[in-house]
Amino acid sequence: MKIGLIGFGKAGKAVANVILESKDFSLEWVLKNKRASVFSTAKDALNKVADDNSLIYSTADIIIEELFASDRVDIIIDFSDAESISQYGPVAAKYGIKIISAISHYNVDQIAFLKELSAITTVFWSPNITLGVNYLLFAAALLKNIAPDVDIELVEEHFKSKSGVSGTAVRIAETLDIEAKSINSVRAGGIVGKHEVIFGFPYQTVRLVHESISREAFGSGALFVAQNIKDKKSGFYNFEDILRPYFFGNGNLLS
Repeated sequence: MKIGLIGFGKAGKAVANVILESKDFSLEWVLKNKRASVFSTAKDALNKVADDNSLIYSTADIIIEELFASDRVDIIIDFSDAESISQYGPVAAKYGIKIISAISHYNVDQIAFLKELSAITTVFWSPNITLGVNYLLFAAALLKNIAPDVDIELVEEHFKSKSGVSGTAVRIAETLDIEAKSINSVRAGGIVGKHEVIFGFPYQTVRLVHESISREAFGSGALFVAQNIKDKKSGFYNFEDILRPYFFGNGNLLS
């Protein structure tokens, strides 16, 4: 399966690293906003040995439609910024390329635009694309259904320079129907990302914790999604759509 990667920052490089190590996926190209560096391929930039083309392009030097037409891919994985979808989205939809977006924050109009694109092609969006944190989200929702009146607090920890509340924490809060004031944010050092949901019962406490040890977790999560949407028709999907069959099978939990 041929992959095109949008964005080549810290997360994008980690994702590229995982794709280059995969036997089931091929990194055809990387598209970034800044002009290409001294490296012409992602495998050279990351010092990896792979058969993937992994050519690095800059939006300043190439017309996106020409790239998509000449170097066709099956799926685009986006680790850039919220504005990029308006640049590549319509072209990807035109060519029937599936879109996996791992952008933390979209505004209302951008989400509406994603849904417009999903009428034409397959669009997946998750503010946090790691498999573990989405497993946590699903498990937390199940526990909340069992004990709807339990006290819930949410702690999210990230690297010192991360601004704003974690998009993943906001998503967890929305899923569990708790107020934003129950989100406690910690910014320190180089923490990649940690989320903890605390369920306070009268005589016991349950804690669900997920911690990203390396940004490569984003890559393995993105490829898990790619594997699970490769045969899906046009539509707007999230992790719940992908994980539900694994949890419930034929209708019963873990059947």
